[in-house]
Amino acid sequence: MSDWSRRRFVVSTGAVGLTGLTGCLGGDDGDGDGGDEPGQVGSGRLGRDPPGGTPIADLPDLSGEIDLYSGRGQPLVGELIDFLDSAYPDLTITPRYDSANNLLGRLDNEGDNSPADVFFTVNAGALGALNDRGRALELGDEVLSMARERFRAPDGRWVGTSGRVRTVPYDTETLDGVPEDVFAYPDDERFQDAVGWAPTYSSFQAFVTAMRVLNGRDRTRGWLEGMIAQGAEEYNDEFLVAQAVADGDLVAGFTNHYYVQRVIEARDDPPIATGNTTNDAGSVFNVAGAAVVDTASDPDTARTFVRHLLSAEAQEYFVVSRTFEYPAIPEVDPLDRLPSLEELDPPDVDLTRLSNLEPTIDLLRDVGLL
Repeated sequence: MSDWSRRRFVVSTGAVGLTGLTGCLGGDDGDGDGGDEPGQVGSGRLGRDPPGGTPIADLPDLSGEIDLYSGRGQPLVGELIDFLDSAYPDLTITPRYDSANNLLGRLDNEGDNSPADVFFTVNAGALGALNDRGRALELGDEVLSMARERFRAPDGRWVGTSGRVRTVPYDTETLDGVPEDVFAYPDDERFQDAVGWAPTYSSFQAFVTAMRVLNGRDRTRGWLEGMIAQGAEEYNDEFLVAQAVADGDLVAGFTNHYYVQRVIEARDDPPIATGNTTNDAGSVFNVAGAAVVDTASDPDTARTFVRHLLSAEAQEYFVVSRTFEYPAIPEVDPLDRLPSLEELDPPDVDLTRLSNLEPTIDLLRDVGLL
């Protein structure tokens, strides 16, 4: 890859800015359905220095064919994938965009005849589900060493490419802050008929799964029933929850961190801030990531592709594009308005255990949320 091509990407995602990316419509990506558009976002606009880390120009060239099973929506990551495809004249990337659950079902049906080379998806639960099926190959030190330790699978068969933390967005015109204990919310009268959630959304279901893993089914059921008694209002996705908080329709909600950042980026000083619980399911740190599928026609090429998702330019893309995610590599910083990874206080939970969604779905059905 020429230096000129690499510079072209840095400029397009940096000083000039990214074009506004519409959110993923439904699906399993957990990235919202649009609404307020943040417009152009880029390093120059946000006053960011050029990213650190390994530039694409220093990585091995890509060639051949890569069949990408992407649980991340095309509106969110398509620009990055298209760039990589066009940057290498001897490379053809065939992305197949769908929900992670649908893609896992497709892999089950295809078996050893699957064309899949790389599985790229929104959370560690889906990556763990692929690994549980015995379908993920070892990535090797060249891939894993690029990412922070918390972004690496314990057995080295997947790697996080970006991260997100559970938060409690709240209305700053009504509240000075929010409780740091997620179990305090059902008994806090400030949230009666004034808190929002999205029970059908994959991000919320991962949050409930983390609570079940950390605290057990009975206590999780009690929390859900307590919030139902609080009159928690249901929304189709978590971006809508964050918007409702900024609109003054809700006092608070339960969402991933980046929904708040999208609202802040789209509006002029909206009355919304991000609250964090401490060391519980309400502050779980999860990752989007990638794995090489056992049917990869050229596993080394697939691994090199995953390395490109951890490149300096790709990591900056994840930080300043519509997702406002946490970077997986230590050389790239998150947005200044977000707490650093070191400031977060997530619980110590094996993210691969979040792949066990069936008990969570059963629980949500039992309490009437599904």
